[in-house]
Amino acid sequence: MSKVLVFFAEGFEEVEALTVVDLLRRAKIDVEMVSITDNLMVTGAHNITISTDTLWEDAHILNADGFILPGGMPGTRNLQAHQGLQKLLIQANEEKKLIGAICAAPLILGTNHLLEGKDACCYPGFEDDLIGANVNEKPVNHHDNIITSRGVGTAIAFSGEIIKTLCTEETEKEILNSILYCK
Repeated sequence: MSKVLVFFAEGFEEVEALTVVDLLRRAKIDVEMVSITDNLMVTGAHNITISTDTLWEDAHILNADGFILPGGMPGTRNLQAHQGLQKLLIQANEEKKLIGAICAAPLILGTNHLLEGKDACCYPGFEDDLIGANVNEKPVNHHDNIITSRGVGTAIAFSGEIIKTLCTEETEKEILNSILYCK
């Protein structure tokens, strides 16, 4: 079974984060919601507070197959300011582990030079931060080990691509059909 960590910072985009958690868990992927704050309770950009599974210092980082960054503001900037997370993403990229970022969060990958030469997308207005990327407006881009997506409206397709990558295309179709997702 694959293990994925989804990182939560104050001001995260609730739909992007929780859609990923929900759909991956439906696909039987082991998902750990990780707070990068000093509290398990993290409040999103739209004042919805959720209880994460663990704190950064207690997360099972070494056992993870993938790392997901939800967008939102100021959540993306708060994730970007976490030095331990930046080091983890660089190491994960070197190891070709799955890295996913949606909405504004691909800027974290861009400013760490993880998108150079790769197809990528983000929420409109953050394109200049995708340093060296082949930026486009596709809902989801999957290039090598990195998946990027544009925002709340693409969260289901983003989650589906993660499921397809860690499981199978059949599993992705099964999960998306079960929620009546229409492309």
